[in-house]
Amino acid sequence: MGNRDEDEDEDLQMALRMSLHGSLQEPKRSRSVITEEFEEARERRLQREIRAAAAEKRMSVMRKTPAFVPMMEDGKGKGVVEAPEPEARKLESANRSTFTGVAKLERKNEAGYANLGVGLSTGLTNRLFTVLFGSDLWNTILARWSNQGIRFSHDAETSIGLVQLEGGPCGVLAAIQAFVLKYLIYLPEKLNNTAFGISQPNLNQRKLLPDPQNKLDSLINANEDIKKRALILSMTEILFSCGGKKRAAVATLNILGDHSDDGSEDIKKDEILSKALEGFTLTSASELQKVLRVAMYTSESSVFERLMKDLPVFQSRMGATLFLISALLSRGLDSIQADRDDPSLPLVTAPFGHASQEIVNLLLCGHAAPNVFDDNMDLGGGMSLKGIPGNVEVGFLTLLESLNFCKVGQYLKCPRWPIWVVGSESHYTVLFALDSSVQDENVHEARQSLIRRTFNSHDGSGGGGFIAVEALNKVLKETNIIMPPEKINDVCNAGYVVWSDFWQVLTELDTSLGGMKDSNAQVVGNKEFEIFHFNGIAKSVSNGISGNTPVQRPRLCKLFVSVPPVWTQDEYITESSSSNNTNSSEVNQIWSPQYAPLVDCIRTRWPRAVCHWEGDSPSIV
Repeated sequence: MGNRDEDEDEDLQMALRMSLHGSLQEPKRSRSVITEEFEEARERRLQREIRAAAAEKRMSVMRKTPAFVPMMEDGKGKGVVEAPEPEARKLESANRSTFTGVAKLERKNEAGYANLGVGLSTGLTNRLFTVLFGSDLWNTILARWSNQGIRFSHDAETSIGLVQLEGGPCGVLAAIQAFVLKYLIYLPEKLNNTAFGISQPNLNQRKLLPDPQNKLDSLINANEDIKKRALILSMTEILFSCGGKKRAAVATLNILGDHSDDGSEDIKKDEILSKALEGFTLTSASELQKVLRVAMYTSESSVFERLMKDLPVFQSRMGATLFLISALLSRGLDSIQADRDDPSLPLVTAPFGHASQEIVNLLLCGHAAPNVFDDNMDLGGGMSLKGIPGNVEVGFLTLLESLNFCKVGQYLKCPRWPIWVVGSESHYTVLFALDSSVQDENVHEARQSLIRRTFNSHDGSGGGGFIAVEALNKVLKETNIIMPPEKINDVCNAGYVVWSDFWQVLTELDTSLGGMKDSNAQVVGNKEFEIFHFNGIAKSVSNGISGNTPVQRPRLCKLFVSVPPVWTQDEYITESSSSNNTNSSEVNQIWSPQYAPLVDCIRTRWPRAVCHWEGDSPSIV
């Protein structure tokens, strides 16, 4: 026991020395080497003693100042960053749990891998592996997660999309894809600038090109450098979000050798990685420990540069797993487990190896929350269910909501940019618009959103659609609704207030009283727009030539969407009872409405929307 404590103390001191001095310290040399190179060894020993004394002094200062958190080197000399209380203790705990087990690098690896970071201890690697895959390992799951790189499609029509080889890591790829589209569509100025920067533009300046007819063509024809930069910026943003915008870990492989940081072309590095990974199998934590190296950074520019140099590693067949590990270590394993409702379950679910909702939420909002509703749900007795903590850049929609298995909150449903990861029962894809106005609301929609949002804030069921009678007066006050006493009695007669009953009353209540009925207002026409869906896994796609065999490739589908204006409750019930009906009398567009499961997902965001597409139906599986 004493030896293990001494080893952990020595590992911690090594990590601190690296964070304070910006490079990996040399491992102890054997007595035979010291004898042969006495003068050189004595000089190095002297330097180590000086550095160790300085580190020990700084460690003493840190113990007295808990607001300072030890970090790995960020490339700019910022080995220590300041964090306000009470976050400091939380960050320190997460950081120590992640990096106190830093393993000693072997002498033979030092020259080639000095800039890759450090290895993890056996205990930490085992814990990481268990959190990710669990203790009952399925070889098929490990095979899928060790055979998925982060690469763009070679197909011309889907060249902006990340291609997926097998089921499993789609949750990681879809989340990265959503951020890539954010940069390609809405932040193109960041992609033509060689200097690093991911600051956000004014929301009023969000168009891709002046001519809407050229938007998709320009997007598809983006050159490789532009796409590469969009990918690296996306990965950087996600990792820093996981690290609370204070730090990010980058997990990479130690198999590039002397070519890891020498500026060699990506093609050459691809060849080296492919050859080196030919005999590698991810079957256990020990196998992962042999090749895994992790570095922690405290500046986004340093992470961007690291990812740019290591892009071939993330394009290799271990890429998706390495990025997920980077996200987990950026957040810290202690924080990951604290985010979850049931930390005993693995993040990758058996038997098919799908990414759990915790993984998707971690990449979208920086927290491994297991639920998709807004904020936390208080269950009483000090217990709560954890949801999305705040606004997000890109959102999430799911088929499960249309099946009444869950309720997606406004944070994910109405993200800053009109881009959503779409979840089905077994797969993740991406839905996006080229024009941010698809999220704009007219007066009626804005009023309805406010009322529904207020109602939901008092809904203790997490989106079940009802509130306590005692909460009704609060909802009426917060939304400036004057409801007649007899109507209040009607909606409260069941002992609780159901949203559908409450909304029915509002559709019959005049706008002067805060309701939705306005007989003098002009009729609001349908909102119509185009939206796109991308599925990165290869699907059979017709090539447009009659009689030819369909080809296998990722699928990009354009949908025409028409959303009717605010409705009465009777119309809502009629439409909901026949959601697959394609002959709505209210739809006046020249095209005929069509149905696919994706339409149900779209309707969770735009109720009663009808859709049309040309060619193959969009697939969310």
